[in-house]
Amino acid sequence: MDDLAATNGPSATNDGSGTDGGTASAPAETRGSRAQPKTDKSEQTRALILETAMRLFQERGYEKTTMRAIAAEAGVSVGNAYYYFSAKEFLIQGFYDRMTYDHAADARNRMADTRDFAERLEIALVSWLDTAAPYHEFAAQFFRTAADPSSALSPFSNESHPARATAVALFRDVLQGSDLAPKLDAELVELLPDVLWLHLMVVVLYWVFDRTEDTERTREFVRRSTPMAARVINLSRYRVFRPIVRDAKGLIQDFILPTIGKTAVK
Repeated sequence: MDDLAATNGPSATNDGSGTDGGTASAPAETRGSRAQPKTDKSEQTRALILETAMRLFQERGYEKTTMRAIAAEAGVSVGNAYYYFSAKEFLIQGFYDRMTYDHAADARNRMADTRDFAERLEIALVSWLDTAAPYHEFAAQFFRTAADPSSALSPFSNESHPARATAVALFRDVLQGSDLAPKLDAELVELLPDVLWLHLMVVVLYWVFDRTEDTERTREFVRRSTPMAARVINLSRYRVFRPIVRDAKGLIQDFILPTIGKTAVK
């Protein structure tokens, strides 16, 4: 079959976190996207294949675009295309990694001058909508694959760990760079970045099915839901709400975090 992986040996990955100090890291290699020597030529070839694939997915649809067609359009051999991406789905993974990195950089730049937590959170979410806007038309095609719990494209999968780690690090910056973080329980501060990333996943789900112009309903959802989320988090610092906060932390630790892949597949 056209989309079978080429037999070029095992794929090399790292854990993909690369987010110490709250700065965005370059997209890490994932399974199926082979670790390449970091030469200008290899990076340019990989980027060319990825950009060509994204354009063809937009023009023809994901299902109708083959690796052979991508290689021909990019002017590389099919074997070379498989050398960088061992299956078509990993082109989407590469795109997801790159878009997450671009989003993190853009959001940090936008929120640099504000300390208000609610404003920082809204900026981060709106930044994602703006970064993803060019790809909205074919997002539903990707969602059908990503919704499969066994798919490498699932945002909860081990393969998605590098991009997810970049996003969670952004939300850690959203919180820790705000005036609210010093007032919260330290254990809650540690858990909240993952919870805020899950909030982004709710926004993404709504965005996928939003057919309003410029996804205005999703933008309104962000405008209205973000202050509510901020108020709930702010209330958690008061003593009267601490029993509820402890119960919420227990639910997050026992039922939510264990469903999220934490490491990249070796």
